[in-house]
Amino acid sequence: MSRAFIKEDSDEPTPEYRLPDPESPYYNEAAAWALIQGADQGDSRSAELATGYRWGEETLVPYVLSILTEAENAGEDRVTQLAQRFLEAAGQSEPS
Repeated sequence: MSRAFIKEDSDEPTPEYRLPDPESPYYNEAAAWALIQGADQGDSRSAELATGYRWGEETLVPYVLSILTEAENAGEDRVTQLAQRFLEAAGQSEPS
């Protein structure tokens, strides 16, 4: 990979993801949001490291479907787009 495509700016702070305890019943929902946020910031890798989940993780599909519905209802086009991309990566071409 060309070095032109590698993010090396050490001046930029690492994104901070405020997640509940992994044993919390809200963890997966928060992790889904963190992955969407990371993608929006162009730093999916940090979100993956923070959550322990990869982009397109099947476990998070129900939460991302919920995010997608909320975003569509609120007219949040960017969140809608990112949620759709997540679902595609998870092998979900259409919301079920």
